[in-house]
Amino acid sequence: MISEKLQAAFNRQINGEMWSSNLYLAMSYYLAKEGYEGFAKWLKIQSKEELEHAYTLADFVVKRGGEVKIESIAEVPQSWATLLEVFEQVYTHECKISSMINDLLDIATADRDNAAQDLLWTYVREQVEEEASTQGIVEKLKRCQDHAGILYLDDKLGERN
Repeated sequence: MISEKLQAAFNRQINGEMWSSNLYLAMSYYLAKEGYEGFAKWLKIQSKEELEHAYTLADFVVKRGGEVKIESIAEVPQSWATLLEVFEQVYTHECKISSMINDLLDIATADRDNAAQDLLWTYVREQVEEEASTQGIVEKLKRCQDHAGILYLDDKLGERN
């Protein structure tokens, strides 16, 4: 059985993951409109991953006898000044999600909920990779000296499956 405090924390995380999915989807369509198909594809895949995280967390709550509460998802931004700004926001947001997962893990640890801890450690490790990946994209964008470099990076990110 999941504690009320842990259930509430899981529900916050579920809704956070859904907001993340919407943010990355909005970014994807914005960049597609701007002609950056590779960056758009990368973000659309990221959007799907965030939604899958929400599903996994919700399934866990249900399996533990808890109640999932899907709340309304706040509107996400719809436009950005530059491509670099998009990915700086992605990196900042990934760091925020990491912090939320760490807070959730702290609650699971305090509750001595080993099953929740096990699940959450998977996300902690994944977040390390997501932060590194997005930080790498930001750094590469900063190093691009011309539009050809950006188009090359767009092409490379479009190879993501």
